[in-house]
Formats: sequence, C-alpha cells, structure tokens
Amino acid sequence: MMTYKAFLKTLLVAGFALSLAACGDGEAEDAGEELDEVVTDAGNAVEDACEDVKEGVDAEDDDC
Repeated sequence: MMTYKAFLKTLLVAGFALSLAACGDGEAEDAGEELDEVVTDAGNAVEDACEDVKEGVDAEDDDC
C-alpha cells in the first residue's frame, strides 16, 4: 500500500511542478500551498482506505 501512496504523491508533485513554470511570484506561492493541501488530502485518503480494508479483514495490525 505504501507503493501506491508514494506513486500518487509523486504524480501529484510532478503535475504541479510542471504547472508552476508559468506562474509569477504570488501565484507560485499559492500553487505551492495548494499542492501541499492536495498531497496531504491524497495521503489521508489512501491511509483511510487502507484502514478500512484492514478493518474489513480483521487484521491484527490496524496501522497503515
């Protein structure tokens, strides 16, 4: 599951990094903050899905 999470973060970072090339100073800061929020939300969603799966199969280790 960590592989998927790392891939998702890498994909998001690459997409936003490419879009930052056309931004000005203030726009770059806003885009960076948005990127941070998106990556955090994506990581939380992946972790929540992992925890739901582990709860569904009654896994002993609930940490993802």
